Amino acid sequence: MAIFPPCHSSEMLEKLLGSVCGKTRDEPKIEEKKIRGRVVLMKKNVMDVTDVGASVLDRIHEIFGRGVSFQLISAEKCDLANGKRGKLGKEAFLEDWVSRFTSLTAEAEATFDVSFNWDESLGVPGAFIVRNHHHSQFYLKTVTLEDVPGHSPVHFVCNSWVYPAHRYKYDRVFFTNKAYLPSDTPEPLRLYREEELINLRGNGSGMLKEWDRVYDYAYYNDLGSPEKGKDYARPVLGGSKDYPYPRRGRTGRRPNKKDPNTESRLFLLSLNTYVPRDEKFNQVKFSDFIGYSLKSIGQVLIPEIKAVFDKTINEFDTFEDVLNLYEGGIKLPDGHTLQKIREHVPWELVRELTRSDGERFLKFPMPDVIKEDRTAWRTDEEFGREMLAGVNPVVIRRLQEFPPTSKLDPQAYGNQNSTITREHVEKNMNGLTVDEAIENNKLFILDHHDALMPYLRRINTTTTKTYASRTILLLQDDGTLKPLAIELSLPHEDGDEQGAVSEVFTPCDEGIGSSIWQLAKAYAAVNDSGYHQLISHWLNTHAVIEPFIIATNRQLSVLHPIFKLLKPHFRDTLHINALARQILINAGGVLERTVFPARYALEMSSAIYKNWNFTEQALPHDLIKRGIAVPDPTQPQGVRLLIEDYPFAVDGLEIWSAIEAWVKEYCSFYYPTDEKVQGDSELQSWWKELREVGHGDLKDEPWWPKMQTQEELFQACTIIIWIASALHAAVNFGQYPYAGYLPNRPTVSRRFMPKPGTPEYAELESNPDAAFLKTITAQFQTLLGVSLIEILSRHSTDEVYLGQQESPNWTADDQPREAFERFSAALVEIETRIIDRNNDGELRNRTGPVKMPYMLLYPNTSNNSKEGGLTGKGIPNSISI
Repeated sequence: MAIFPPCHSSEMLEKLLGSVCGKTRDEPKIEEKKIRGRVVLMKKNVMDVTDVGASVLDRIHEIFGRGVSFQLISAEKCDLANGKRGKLGKEAFLEDWVSRFTSLTAEAEATFDVSFNWDESLGVPGAFIVRNHHHSQFYLKTVTLEDVPGHSPVHFVCNSWVYPAHRYKYDRVFFTNKAYLPSDTPEPLRLYREEELINLRGNGSGMLKEWDRVYDYAYYNDLGSPEKGKDYARPVLGGSKDYPYPRRGRTGRRPNKKDPNTESRLFLLSLNTYVPRDEKFNQVKFSDFIGYSLKSIGQVLIPEIKAVFDKTINEFDTFEDVLNLYEGGIKLPDGHTLQKIREHVPWELVRELTRSDGERFLKFPMPDVIKEDRTAWRTDEEFGREMLAGVNPVVIRRLQEFPPTSKLDPQAYGNQNSTITREHVEKNMNGLTVDEAIENNKLFILDHHDALMPYLRRINTTTTKTYASRTILLLQDDGTLKPLAIELSLPHEDGDEQGAVSEVFTPCDEGIGSSIWQLAKAYAAVNDSGYHQLISHWLNTHAVIEPFIIATNRQLSVLHPIFKLLKPHFRDTLHINALARQILINAGGVLERTVFPARYALEMSSAIYKNWNFTEQALPHDLIKRGIAVPDPTQPQGVRLLIEDYPFAVDGLEIWSAIEAWVKEYCSFYYPTDEKVQGDSELQSWWKELREVGHGDLKDEPWWPKMQTQEELFQACTIIIWIASALHAAVNFGQYPYAGYLPNRPTVSRRFMPKPGTPEYAELESNPDAAFLKTITAQFQTLLGVSLIEILSRHSTDEVYLGQQESPNWTADDQPREAFERFSAALVEIETRIIDRNNDGELRNRTGPVKMPYMLLYPNTSNNSKEGGLTGKGIPNSISI
């Protein structure tokens, strides 16, 4: 084997690599040039006020030469002595830190100058190293190099917390906004790219601290508190056939002393659960979140308040009492009771919960569903309309067989098929027969039978008393849905294998029959509310998207074009999910206290996750599966709706098409061929980890795209963006507008349908409103539930909506940036069409009897005023609340 002579081998090797790693040492060196840099950052703030102590220490550090340093990294020249990493420029320091005082308000940006000595022979910088020698962390937003010869300006979009250097075992490296596939990465940046991903993956062990930047997986073993007793123990979700579930972010907290399979929990009021620091809410949003959460947390977590309520305010006696929540609040307890509250609850909290009039307690904003008409929510038309334009418009399906059948195992559950007959429904079908209606695509069903029946016996051993339900509706010529029958079913008292015991209720306009029909609709609404919160909202958006966020940060570099595409759609999601596990979906948390499955809520969602299918989350696929649409290549979205006035589907298909077109145009720029997809090592690792780990309990399902073609990449990215943006907006931000008035969307039923001859039946005859209110959600649960959904339905003032980017310099590539501008323009056009449809009086489902326009899929892209609050419109980029 021939080798280079030893005395010349290093020189010849350098020449051999010269074309890749830069000029050889024989070439003349160009003199250094000053490059001016502009650094935008935010200093550490604590709840809206600058941490004065940290600020003083940082200034002392500056005086002794321990400042914030930057080193540019060449994207064109390698340093052979440093593993072929890009050559480094000289260290430079932020200027004027000592003399620069920033605003005391949260989110106050400060701009600093930095001057670099840069050898022009090193070409353009492609990254930089930052070292923070201060006492406290800061949030680095952007760095801009103003006068790089031939390349100005050079942008670095950082958006990351930089902790003191001693907190890291590696250098913090930031890259320019240029996107590269792994194979196209400039050689000097390759190792930096690879090492950054290794750092983000961590080593899989140890308790993670706030400065750690580790993205890793764990099972849902953090919901239970077994040390409190068996009532607070919960099964581990994920990692087993019995309880499959998407993975969550790992925290590394120690095992529970009572049960080593359960992770120990933080103190109940603590909101400091680990997520990577860059994934946490910013100061403004977190401050708003804390403020709006005070009354909810206060009610949920302080049992003394509940005890007082139980003794003084137990029930709503009339609908006027319910309306007082919005028009006048609840009158404060007497002086003796207030003194009892003071003894057990911090008075500051009571004062915070007391509204400005000083006399009323918990006065809520008026929900949209009763703003124009206080009683229209009770009509059959509105009951049906909300299945198409309400907060849970994703469950209704076309009925293609009669009577409806069950898919439950008959050996375990007996006969669970419906007992609804033709006689029950044909009397209200406007002259149609069942067969004619099915043939003409006129019958639809809201089916909450099979999902609930396996859990119903256990659920009804708690304070809940509810049914599995089926609701059959007729599509009328005017486009509205007319409810025909509601079937309420219970498990057989002799055992599950004996089948269901069912009763069918049909519409009635007068007398006791009218009151019974209103109760039947309430039981169906209770089921729909629970399914909405657990499945449509939590499972199908929040939970399923979390593994995508973890895998993206672990396997796709910030330089990767798909990372740049997806990252905006992951903002704040890990944090809101972690907060949910801490105070909402945990054992004894808000969800278990306010939604009918109670302690079985998350276990039930695990059973439904078994049938989750990634490809079916595509809106056209979902509509076809539910029989709401049929394939039609002549239509712009490739499907034809069988319910033409279906606001969620009509608006959703336009949003879906806009996202799909944007994704195709963006991805095609970087992946012009299938071979590019197949040859992308990071992309393939991302998709493999996502399937095999993130959604590992479903890894063997045949429906997963193989990620071998452009079309599979387009499909996957479109679905991810759809779930994180439009689907979540549709099932989240209507919660308060529709369910803030809880009689419209009750979450619990506390007693069964009254039987003739009982005192409950007599009360239903004599005082139907009182009987209705005693059946649905109790007062304390109402206060709790309304407090929660008021928080969840609010848009943050810092919201970034679909069609908007957080930074104008999000990419250096012109064609993707131009494609995004076309995407934004398309969304603005959709906004105009939505307004036009809402103003069309012939489309009765757009506003309905409650006169509430459907705006949940109004993009709000053109809104730059940062309007927040209960707007009931706007599609945020991500699941941010």
